Amino acid sequence: MIEHKKEFTFRGKTIEELQKLDVREFAKFLRANERRTALRQFSDIENFINRAKQKVAKNKPIRTHKRDLVIVPQLVGMKVFVYNGRNFIPVDIIGEMLGHRLGELAPTRAKIKHGSAGIGATKGTKSKAKK
Repeated sequence: MIEHKKEFTFRGKTIEELQKLDVREFAKFLRANERRTALRQFSDIENFINRAKQKVAKNKPIRTHKRDLVIVPQLVGMKVFVYNGRNFIPVDIIGEMLGHRLGELAPTRAKIKHGSAGIGATKGTKSKAKK
């Protein structure tokens, strides 16, 4: 029995085929809202890709505040640190993230961990607090 790993495709195209396209050609494969955004900010995306490649060559981390940037095939395989308002969250970009935005991958709100209630916080402990 031969085990065959399924190759990732996006709208019927492999990652290698998509990486050969430029940002405006790739935008044709996106959903409407992301397509409009990618077409409007294609120069920002291309500038980000060029700066990211330069930083990868120098072994520097790629840090950005651009949470609205649409993920394109040229970014697949990179590690980008996305600012969430307090610190930079590391994000490894994979094929399944194509068409999403960087901000979706770096949540701005942490999960709240409630501790146990202190003395005086509940009606049962108010009488203990007066003594």
